[in-house]
Amino acid sequence: QVQLVESGGGLVQAGGSLRLSCAVSARTSSSLSMGWFRQAPGKEREFVAGLGWNGAGTHYADSVKGRFTISRDNVKNTVLLQMDSLKPEDTATYYCAARSAMGVSVHATVYTYWGQGTQVTVSS
Repeated sequence: QVQLVESGGGLVQAGGSLRLSCAVSARTSSSLSMGWFRQAPGKEREFVAGLGWNGAGTHYADSVKGRFTISRDNVKNTVLLQMDSLKPEDTATYYCAARSAMGVSVHATVYTYWGQGTQVTVSS
């Protein structure tokens, strides 16, 4: 059983930074590929960033490339999303997701485990 708990959301001005954390409760978190997704009101859930099995390979949505960084701390069993140069359009609920597969996927439907979400609001 895998449990995911996000934290680190909040309100920030445009141009600011936030770091989201996803605590992974699993015996072998390094064997999970991880993803961050977000969903704004009235919009579909969209892929933001992903990290492959054992940290192998990362992938970012074009909209966040160069501004967001995903990383994994296998000792602390956490996955981080560092978000810099935030824009109002980054406002959404951010979700951490995991699946027992090696590669990164941008498709939400293939992820088995989900956190409860954390709200990020960027003011202009």
